[in-house]
Amino acid sequence: MRVLKKIAVLAAALLLAASSYAAAAAGLTAVRTSSGAARDRIVFDFTEMPIYHVTLSEDGRELTFDFADTDAVQLQRTAVRTARISSVSYAKRRGHFYVTVTMAQGMGYAIGNLTNPFRVFLDVAPAGAAAPVLPPSAPAPLPADAAADAPPVPRLPILREEQVDAGLMQRTYIYEDADGQVTAYFVEADPARYAVRPALARGIIPGRQTVSGIARDTNAAAAVNASYFAPSGEILGVTKIDGSIVGTTYYDRSAFGVMPDGTFVFGTVSYSGTVKIDQVMLPVSGVNTERGENGLVIYNRAYGRSTQTNPYGLEYVVRGGRVVEINTNDSVIPSDGYVVSVHGTSMDAFSAAGTRVGDPVALVQHTGGVWDRAVQIVGAGPRLVADGAVHVTAGEEQFPGDIRYGRAPRSAVGVTKSGKIVFAVVDGRQTHSHGLTLAEFAQLLVKFGVRDAVNLDGGGSSALYVNGAVVNIPSDGAERAVGSALILQQK
Repeated sequence: MRVLKKIAVLAAALLLAASSYAAAAAGLTAVRTSSGAARDRIVFDFTEMPIYHVTLSEDGRELTFDFADTDAVQLQRTAVRTARISSVSYAKRRGHFYVTVTMAQGMGYAIGNLTNPFRVFLDVAPAGAAAPVLPPSAPAPLPADAAADAPPVPRLPILREEQVDAGLMQRTYIYEDADGQVTAYFVEADPARYAVRPALARGIIPGRQTVSGIARDTNAAAAVNASYFAPSGEILGVTKIDGSIVGTTYYDRSAFGVMPDGTFVFGTVSYSGTVKIDQVMLPVSGVNTERGENGLVIYNRAYGRSTQTNPYGLEYVVRGGRVVEINTNDSVIPSDGYVVSVHGTSMDAFSAAGTRVGDPVALVQHTGGVWDRAVQIVGAGPRLVADGAVHVTAGEEQFPGDIRYGRAPRSAVGVTKSGKIVFAVVDGRQTHSHGLTLAEFAQLLVKFGVRDAVNLDGGGSSALYVNGAVVNIPSDGAERAVGSALILQQK
């Protein structure tokens, strides 16, 4: 009789409050596989995190997943066979759903789970080869008396590479420093095959959405969180999408841009704008942001259907370079124009001049130097790498201490010396990765051949999406809803 050795038990109840545990059974909706140079992966997609345990056959080749109280009605059972996986079989008995994976001779394995969406994964690689480090919620290690059946623990550093698609490479780098372990994730793309651009949460401002949600809505091959944002989702950084300015800031901050010919630019960007209605000219306070005291704000269709303003101002709806409508608040934003929203002294200036429907309007906006010609801009900062060397500008750009100092999860966008686009994320505030300072992050990017790079929003916002899933482990325990993302789309 074949002997099975128990590996581990994962209880979803540990992740949930007791009052919420009596939820519906987890639904197993799909079994997906992928093969890379380093390993093969099987992913089980669930509607909720299941309770499961795994057993290993005595010969070390068969792993059986026992998913308790699991509904597999939606699952289309597909045959799986790769160079590292001999077969996958399915069985249902007494309320349990079993999946048995038979590995090829000489294979090792690693098991873990992810959230948003809920997934359990199995990685199969040659015994002794680099195996992935499991997230904190992964099954516990084998007991001492079963150590002989466990795959060898790889030595650090570990570099895993996977060719996701033509021109798109994913890397995971795990290493140790004097204070513990660091886990970093990279996506590198060929700009001849992939276009990079910012994307807003749910396509508009304000509002927030997870990076994976933005990626799926835009059919992105990869995505990373982008600009800083307010709790409402308003963008806190100069942002231009397809030639239209959709966000601004009061500070001169580092940015990443894409020029009309597809080349990339890094540097400091600033915003200035003026509105002239008939003979009165006033400065622009901001674009697609909350209207403040005495301010003048421009609202375009990136803000959504209407301005959502209070009734204590005036708004001039502009189309074809002329005022076509005057309202007190919450004006509908035309798809072929914009709204000039004013309050206080700005409102008084136009009112005193007798501004009326039909008056000519001129909106002039500048972002400085080369940035005026850029078609895409993501303003965040500080600068991390310039001309292949560490160049952190947090002090010059007056970043606050929570960004400027200490180790944290980090995100960045960069370009390599060979011209490839790089999205990078390092996990932090967790046992598998303590995070990095800005200088340490810059050093890591230089190590991987990055020529120029800009820091993006970090902390709990840091998330890297590729090949249909978020590959890092956000420090909040789940993806944070953010205001925008940088995406890669196939050309």
